[in-house]
Amino acid sequence: MKKLFAFLALAGLAQVSAAADIQGDAKAAKNKVAMCVGCHGIAGYKATFPEVYRVPMLGGQSEKYLVAALNAYKKGERNHPSMVGIAKGLSDQDIADLAAYYAQQK
Repeated sequence: MKKLFAFLALAGLAQVSAAADIQGDAKAAKNKVAMCVGCHGIAGYKATFPEVYRVPMLGGQSEKYLVAALNAYKKGERNHPSMVGIAKGLSDQDIADLAAYYAQQK
């Protein structure tokens, strides 16, 4: 049993290490932002699902913040239905690329 726990712990560390090694590519994200700009690319845009709220602009946000936010949606730690659905379809590389792209925008 101890060997099993040790193996699982090492496997978890390998996943964390692999995710930490991913570098965002802003150029690659140009083909991935179509799902984002419809809401996040319009100044002052308000959405009405599931309630009325002001959609934040992503340009110029910290890359680290954007990665953390998308991962929180992906894990269900943030609960906006549209963002959860979008984030669950993103790979770790997609998330890194999108974060790099928006961090470079003004």
